[in-house]
Amino acid sequence: MNDAAMLQIVIQGRGGQGAQTAGNLLARAFFAEGRQVQAFASYGGARRGTPVSSFIRVAERPIRLRCDIEKADAILCFDASLLQPPLLARARPDTVIVVNSVHTAAEWRENLPGYRVLPVDAIGISRSQGLGRIVNSALLGALARALASPRLEVLRDLLLEGRQGDANAAACALGYAAAGAEEVSS
Repeated sequence: MNDAAMLQIVIQGRGGQGAQTAGNLLARAFFAEGRQVQAFASYGGARRGTPVSSFIRVAERPIRLRCDIEKADAILCFDASLLQPPLLARARPDTVIVVNSVHTAAEWRENLPGYRVLPVDAIGISRSQGLGRIVNSALLGALARALASPRLEVLRDLLLEGRQGDANAAACALGYAAAGAEEVSS
């Protein structure tokens, strides 16, 4: 990222899936790497299962922009059913969309042409680590791989500080690896 560039990320999930936690962790990871960060959220109905959004801006210089993110560089989607026109309206042709899905990139290209979708079976990864349906760590790893930032080591160190640290760090690393495998096959 050059000095003038600003990375804008939208995280969309449902209440209880960990989207807000993921946004906070991602902001902390970028800050730990010495970048300027702006993070804010929209809770909608603020109850389990309702759509929630987290927005993050990252830059090398102070961020003075104070408005919603209209066009994102990346979208992290916790629930594929949320990939609907309101969320897709925030994407440009070069926006990378990391989505929790068992479908392949080829299936997404067929069903959602014109978008750059990177699917990751985050539920499968999370369950393999004893985390149940909480997919934020696996998706953060996949997003970090897709953006080549923040560094996996920084994310893993932050995850190790929290509850179920070892399991979350492992899920993050597996999400990172899964994103790389999907990129190669697409």
